Amino acid sequence: MTTTQLTWPLAGRTVNRMGYGAMQLAGPGVFGPPKDRATALAVLREALALGVNHIDTSDFYGPHVTNQLIREALHPYQDDLVIVTKVGAVRDSQGAWLPALEPADIERSVHDNLRNLGLDALDVVNLRVMGDIHAPSEGSIERQVAALAALREKGLVRHVGLSNVTAAQVAEAQRIVPVVCVQNHYNLVHRADDAWIDDLGRQGIAYVPFFPLGGFTPIQSDALDRIARSVGATPMTVALAWLLHRAPNVLLIPGTSSLAHLRENMQAALLPLSDVALAELDAIGGRAATY
Repeated sequence: MTTTQLTWPLAGRTVNRMGYGAMQLAGPGVFGPPKDRATALAVLREALALGVNHIDTSDFYGPHVTNQLIREALHPYQDDLVIVTKVGAVRDSQGAWLPALEPADIERSVHDNLRNLGLDALDVVNLRVMGDIHAPSEGSIERQVAALAALREKGLVRHVGLSNVTAAQVAEAQRIVPVVCVQNHYNLVHRADDAWIDDLGRQGIAYVPFFPLGGFTPIQSDALDRIARSVGATPMTVALAWLLHRAPNVLLIPGTSSLAHLRENMQAALLPLSDVALAELDAIGGRAATY
């Protein structure tokens, strides 16, 4: 039976690797208010009660909705809570996602996050590079990172992260400012960042995967269902548990607007996976086990 470390240093604190992503608290399409505001607030409070001390959010979720919910539910914030937000996009009146990557856009977004979260400084701000999540596009992000670095110098941002980026972009950013986390698309079957995750870990950089069940073929889904039945858990719980076993610097931020799903997701941190189960899970995406 393989065990795994369940904490990692982030933003000067130690966080539990099972965190929470607030995106789904907004309305359909991550736009507008939640269907059930009381439940949304209850989910946030229950997440912390279950040990979450790393929340991922952005002021372009809603827009403004998730940050306002977080403030209403959790402010004043507990000392060990790390709130990670992101900039790089805005929403139009119809809910479309539009890039907002000019330095003035980034400064405005930081101030929006500060205001709606009720903070004087943001723990971590991820620069979200808009584009294909399956294959992030190359291109310089120097101007955008420099804008965040300037806000860090002013004390409005404590740490900088990057989202939907390449290794070359991270290296470019590191020449300007320390990078504490990378948030990219990664799961059992989408493993383009496999070798890079381990390199980031050696640098002390957290890797935060999104879409833990995105892109599965029917055959791959059937295989995951079979393995989940064999260990007595749901496919989502098993997929999350596999990510926790993948590398100690992997931090999870599964999102949900349901109390039941939140509790189900949190079980991943407690789910033991045998070497046989891990090998079967690795085989779903064609990766050799390295645990």
